[in-house]
Amino acid sequence: MTTIEAPRTPARSAGRNGNLEKWAWIYMRVSGVVLVVLIFGHLWVNLMVGEGVHAIDFGFVGGKWADPFWKVWDVLMLWLALIHGGNGMRTVVNDYTKPGRAQKILKGAIFAAVVILIVLGTLVVFTFDPCPAGSPADLLPSFCPAA
Repeated sequence: MTTIEAPRTPARSAGRNGNLEKWAWIYMRVSGVVLVVLIFGHLWVNLMVGEGVHAIDFGFVGGKWADPFWKVWDVLMLWLALIHGGNGMRTVVNDYTKPGRAQKILKGAIFAAVVILIVLGTLVVFTFDPCPAGSPADLLPSFCPAA
């Protein structure tokens, strides 16, 4: 008869940490599936439709982000990818470091990086103006009213 040794640490209850890990696991699976759709849609529109990769320039992005649909698409892709990646890095830190100060510092750095990149990326998408007021007409894209 084979017996299984007792684990090194007692089993955690399904308290706060147990639920966090469960929801983080579920998030990774759901966000992964949604990201596949978002990324392949993004690649299809940018690389296959129209002139392909040769058409991607400032005007292409400006025209694309003139449509609220593409702003939401890109921001959703940004948020899901950053949170997905941050959660993956959190898991790596949990796996390769011992609980303590170093682990808290690493997790804090990951959290800070994710938050900063989400805020900056969201600001770029929603405040992007391809036709800034007061710019010289020769520097504006052809679709701007002043050009």
